[in-house]
Amino acid sequence: TYSVDAAKYAAMKQAYLAVLPTAPPGMTVAEIGEHLLPHLSEDHFPGGAKAGWWAKAVQLDLEAKGVVARTDGRPLRLYRC
Repeated sequence: TYSVDAAKYAAMKQAYLAVLPTAPPGMTVAEIGEHLLPHLSEDHFPGGAKAGWWAKAVQLDLEAKGVVARTDGRPLRLYRC
C-alpha cells in the first residue's frame, strides 16, 4: 500500500464522478481526461499537473470498490455503477 495526499484524491474523485456517465457505453479514458480538467482546482492541480496519474489512481480504486465498471471491447470505456 501507498499513502497518497487525501485532499488531492478527494478532489480528483469528485471531479471523476462528476464527468463519468451513469450508463454504458460510458467514456474512453482519453475523453474522461479531457472532461476532468475544467473540474480540477488550480490549488491541487496547477495547470493540470499530475492529473493523469491521479485520474488513473482514482479509476483503479473506484473499479476495485465497484463504483466504476468497464465495458467489454476496445477502446476501454468506463461508467458509474
